[in-house]
Amino acid sequence: MKLNLLQGQFEKNDALHLITQFVHAKIRYHEDKIMRSSSEEDIKMRENRIKELQRDLYDLRKTLEQGGESLSLSGMIEVEKAG
Repeated sequence: MKLNLLQGQFEKNDALHLITQFVHAKIRYHEDKIMRSSSEEDIKMRENRIKELQRDLYDLRKTLEQGGESLSLSGMIEVEKAG
């Protein structure tokens, strides 16, 4: 099954806002998992993932500052049964 979350042309500020909201949702997901986890290994992995998401968002913002005013965005989630 595929879920098309994002498709179309967006002004730069709107595109950045949408992407930021997606990244923040993912960060909140990891933060919630950290609060419920007792595994130090799992916590460290999630903390590293949060830092990576923050770096990627920072890099994207810097890149967009140099680009045009309109962007094309596409975001698809593919859902498959594991195993």
